[in-house]
Amino acid sequence: MRHNMTRYAFASLILALTSHSLALAVNDLAAPSKPFPHASVRFEQNATDGDVEVVFEVTGRSEGLAQLAVTAPDGRTVVDFKAPDASTLGIRQFIFESPEPTDVAGLKAAYPEGTYTFQGATASGAQLRGKVTLKHELPVATSFVSPKANGSNVPINDLKIEWAPVNGMAGYIVELEQDGLDVKLTARLSASEPKFAVPDGFLRPGTEYQLGIGTVSDDGNISYVETNFTTATE
Repeated sequence: MRHNMTRYAFASLILALTSHSLALAVNDLAAPSKPFPHASVRFEQNATDGDVEVVFEVTGRSEGLAQLAVTAPDGRTVVDFKAPDASTLGIRQFIFESPEPTDVAGLKAAYPEGTYTFQGATASGAQLRGKVTLKHELPVATSFVSPKANGSNVPINDLKIEWAPVNGMAGYIVELEQDGLDVKLTARLSASEPKFAVPDGFLRPGTEYQLGIGTVSDDGNISYVETNFTTATE
């Protein structure tokens, strides 16, 4: 009789544990997903070269993402990432860039306007979700004021980069780099600031630099113009 009671008690315990596990699983599935801290999709053009690309940016929370998928408005999956192993801890930040064709119509067909759905899962299984709208309209590009495009004898100190203001912009981006020295400076400025002071000590004498100015629309799309300039020798 005691043996039978023990078997019954053990069976009851297994049933209770199973029910508890099922309840936890159901609760996990029903748990609401959290928003991504940052999820965006935009069109970028290099007005100087005449090419265009689409850029996706996603940032997870403190934990890395083990899965990430982005679905286009027409239902196609355009981004599909899965971490190969849980030991990698996932990836927290993503930047996906398409090729940069001059076939703008083809790129627009590949990435149509509309709402893109972002879905992700962290390494521990937490769900993240977001929706972002892509528009194809690109902002008007600016033009260089100072230094002049392909300018020379540019001072290395007290240099103020200036460009023609463009109405209706959300802001500007300045990119200044020198590949041989492996240096790059990026500044994001408000729409009311069509100028940027280069920190003294950043530029070297007798050196060629690449300069890019981007106009940023309210939709997040960007149009860049690029040029080179050479600093004065000492």
